[in-house]
Amino acid sequence: MKTETVGIIGAGAIGQAFARQLVNAGLNVILSNSRGPDSLAEVVNALGDRARAGTVQQAAEAGIVFVSTNWSSTEAALSGLNWSGRILIDATNPVILPGFTLAELGGKNSSQVMTQWAPGARVVKAFNTLLASVLAQDPAQAGGRRVVFISGDDAGAKSEVEALAARMGFATIDLGSLETGGHLQQFPGGPLPALNLVKLA
Repeated sequence: MKTETVGIIGAGAIGQAFARQLVNAGLNVILSNSRGPDSLAEVVNALGDRARAGTVQQAAEAGIVFVSTNWSSTEAALSGLNWSGRILIDATNPVILPGFTLAELGGKNSSQVMTQWAPGARVVKAFNTLLASVLAQDPAQAGGRRVVFISGDDAGAKSEVEALAARMGFATIDLGSLETGGHLQQFPGGPLPALNLVKLA
């Protein structure tokens, strides 16, 4: 794996759980949110020396960027940034609250919409199907490794995300393209969200 620093845009429960797994794996993390770095001081202190708070732009400059924003604020969070060639891990779900209804996506799935909002990004759908409390747990479970589903249209980007997941201790299952896998992983609507699978060695 080439990247030693991962940027995170959206530092809620999912973003923080992912950050903890990265730090545990010896990787550096730049956490960001819409409220600015000062609002994340306690979070990064708890994560330790490998974590720091930054602006959304600073997080987006990492080689791999993990996006876990609320759907209603995702387009604004991604706009105006240089995504050319960067790997964007889409951990969002197109949920409209209250009610957990599916956002209007114009016939696409959410990851296909993300490719329009982050032009030039190499989008990989991953880590959106696990609850934050599950994502935060040790990936080594019951003699195997917890499964992360991934999908994407760029083979090199998927390979990088697979390597990142493996470094953190997860197993991966490749679901194919964003068109195919994105629908399977999407919440609401897809069959895979909230499944907690363990792949035995």
